Amino acid sequence: MEPLTWQAWATLALVGAMLVALVRDLARPDLILVGTVVALVALGILTPQEAFAGFSNGAVIAVGSLFVLAAGVQNTGALNWADRLVFPKKGGASGAALRMGGVLAVLSAFLNNTPLVAMFVPRVQAWCERRGIPPSKLLIPLSYVTIIGGVTTLVGTSVNLVVAGLMEEAGVGRLQMFTQTPVAVPAAVVSLGVIAFISVRLLPGARTEGAPSEGLRQYLFEVRVPEGSPLAGQTVEEAGLRALETAYLVHLRRGDALLEVTPETSFRPRDVLTFQGDIHALDALLARPGLAPAVEPVAEPALSTLPLYEAVVAPTSSLVGQTLREADFRETYGGVVLAIRRADDTLQGSISRIPLRAGDLLVVEARGGFARTWNARRDEFYLVAPLRDEQPRVQPGKAPLALAILVGAIALAAVGVAPIETTALVGAVAMIVLRVLRARHARRAVDLSTLIVIAMALGIGRAIEETGLAAAIAQGIVGGTSEFGPFGVVVAVYVATLLLTEFITHSAAAALMIAIGLEAAAQMGLDPLVFGVAVAVAASASFLTPIGYQTNLMVMSAGGYRFLDYTKAGLPVTITFGVVALFMIHLLWF
Repeated sequence: MEPLTWQAWATLALVGAMLVALVRDLARPDLILVGTVVALVALGILTPQEAFAGFSNGAVIAVGSLFVLAAGVQNTGALNWADRLVFPKKGGASGAALRMGGVLAVLSAFLNNTPLVAMFVPRVQAWCERRGIPPSKLLIPLSYVTIIGGVTTLVGTSVNLVVAGLMEEAGVGRLQMFTQTPVAVPAAVVSLGVIAFISVRLLPGARTEGAPSEGLRQYLFEVRVPEGSPLAGQTVEEAGLRALETAYLVHLRRGDALLEVTPETSFRPRDVLTFQGDIHALDALLARPGLAPAVEPVAEPALSTLPLYEAVVAPTSSLVGQTLREADFRETYGGVVLAIRRADDTLQGSISRIPLRAGDLLVVEARGGFARTWNARRDEFYLVAPLRDEQPRVQPGKAPLALAILVGAIALAAVGVAPIETTALVGAVAMIVLRVLRARHARRAVDLSTLIVIAMALGIGRAIEETGLAAAIAQGIVGGTSEFGPFGVVVAVYVATLLLTEFITHSAAAALMIAIGLEAAAQMGLDPLVFGVAVAVAASASFLTPIGYQTNLMVMSAGGYRFLDYTKAGLPVTITFGVVALFMIHLLWF
């Protein structure tokens, strides 16, 4: 083989830098990929037309349209019936995980799993509260079952569409609606049993994090001693605030000074008290005479009658790296943050001065409608769920119409009447024209950062292929695994894709590895579909880390998880899913 050109070496260096930036979370994934593509254009490796041609790729059009279709179904409450099927009246966590998986895996095969998880996180929490089961036993399984369901069809996840689009561009055919189904369904069924009976048992129960109350949920929240408060002059002991049943007093802020508290510490007007504990303790504290919210409410009436929401900060959010004060949260988002929870850390200091991270869970007080405004903005929040009751405005009368449009779009693509990008786009337009979804809500439902990542990943994949880098890497894989035969090469590509997707965005991993897989297929004379299916399945099978797949991050704070919780619970699922999927690939193609 000829030596690599300077273009190939430059592409390799840029891709390596991109991977480091993604793994270390140096910036938002879409910005990192855009920067990589711009560098490729600046070096003349790609033309501007080649670099940004991904925006016209069918995968981008299909994913954007499917966001709208899913929002239409969600807006009508068409899936509310699923509650009766998902949540058993009796039984424990394993039975619930099995039942939940059976229903949601089927739904996620045809609906984007991000809105599905957003819809069911508060439902799972409510069911767990009624049954006395820690939500941490079921929230990671909620993410996992939607992931394994999404792998089974072309439209279940954007990764499948990315692989299909790249294969079509390469002129080697494309994945059809059910190409990967014979491989993914057996893997999903066996993995569901592993999730229900092994992973659930490996997940933590309620964590105390050193707090005095068993099962304490570790939010950081603040209250204020206003002017004229009867607590002024009283000590912590006298006020009965030394140790509450579900929260404890961490420290006291007086002006700019942060003071440690003892039972003898006396309160003064304008003192801000910081508590750690269950968010429901906040209402109990505010009901006490002499305490007030640390921040002014967004509007009258009183705080106790305004809705509260839990909002999970997305990696692409402008909040990441900023404090609430720097972000001017009240003006930007129309609400005030009353509490913050970070799954893998104990927070300290004033909540307005804590730099936010992706995955942080914010408790926001806002006017009604906050959830509708921000739930569709996946670039800012992965999840916005009512914590204090807000009745969602849904259109139940149009639920049959929403389901009919969704089923029609998928069925027409499945039988080959038109490609999925065409049927999904027509379905999305129908949702708006028939007033199932308002145009502004449809616009908010489209996750622009996801579309940018996909389009940029397609451009980077083109550079890897055209510079000869893919051929060189493929030759290395083929040479290193040739003694194991052609199937050994498929296994190597699967494992490489799986490891890559755990640390960078799954769309980028798929775009990088499908180019290498297709080159390996050409060098060995294998059916390109083998590698297409292997890459698509592996790129979605992210169970080991919270950063490999967006739904894993969505449940991190809500379940109070640490990074290693995903590794412990996800390792048996990863092994099982991979072994069964590879066995089916061998059975079908070798």
